Amino acid sequence: MKKYLYFFPVLLLLISFSCKKEYVPKPRGFFRIEFQKKSYHQLLSPTFPYRFEIPDYSQIVPDDERLTEPFWVNLIIPAHKAELHISYKKVNNNLAKLTEDSHTLAYKHSIKADAINERLFMNPEKKVYGTIYLIDGNTASPLQFYLTDSTHHFLRGALYIREVPNIDSIRPVIEFLTPDVIHLIETTEWIR
Repeated sequence: MKKYLYFFPVLLLLISFSCKKEYVPKPRGFFRIEFQKKSYHQLLSPTFPYRFEIPDYSQIVPDDERLTEPFWVNLIIPAHKAELHISYKKVNNNLAKLTEDSHTLAYKHSIKADAINERLFMNPEKKVYGTIYLIDGNTASPLQFYLTDSTHHFLRGALYIREVPNIDSIRPVIEFLTPDVIHLIETTEWIR
């Protein structure tokens, strides 16, 4: 029996140290994102003072927020939880204020942004001029813009992805949607 008393603690030590398996953490994965084929159609409304082309996989809904004004709409892209908020204002000796407000709203994201790149947009044939703000980093709105004819019309847009702004996971969606917003800008025309 004495023989087993020495053997039992040694056996317990061997068992406790022999079956140790090292844990290796796996990297966090993200869902596969399916992208649609790019195709567009004209947004036509007889009452709107503007028109442009929108992706076929999107839909326009009136903006129903409390402070909305006429001709404010949201372009919804449900497959990617994205929205492009579009607001419209008449220019009435207030162009400097409208452009400064757009600039201020874009640069409010500078706290979280890695960089904000401004691109001028000019289409003299259709009298559409503006600025596009490409905002890099973990921001709520990765792309904003304003367009104007400098005398009558002012259109502003801001793209939002309804997910936690983790740039590593939403970058493919931003890269997919940016050409759609650029296409909208390039096809914008004033009606009245």
